[in-house]
Amino acid sequence: MLNIILIILSGIVVGYFARKLPQVKHVGSVISLIIMLLLFFLGVSVGANEQVVTNFSTIGLDALIITFGTTLGAVLCAWLVYSAFFRRKGKNS
Repeated sequence: MLNIILIILSGIVVGYFARKLPQVKHVGSVISLIIMLLLFFLGVSVGANEQVVTNFSTIGLDALIITFGTTLGAVLCAWLVYSAFFRRKGKNS
């Protein structure tokens, strides 16, 4: 865990000193691509796991319920934070 924290902190330091370089503007696209690749390989790993595939109907229903619950909770929290901190006073939107 300490390794992960040190890697993140070193990335913050490098990002701070390199923030004026034009190449830094492409970091968001590279991160998105890497995340998509990680999700793809996670799917390959899940598909290769025989125990997960045989119990997919049970796991799938639980995963669907958890997904809807977490999404609803995230949207509710985002709305509460937005309305508490970012909504302009005097506007009803």
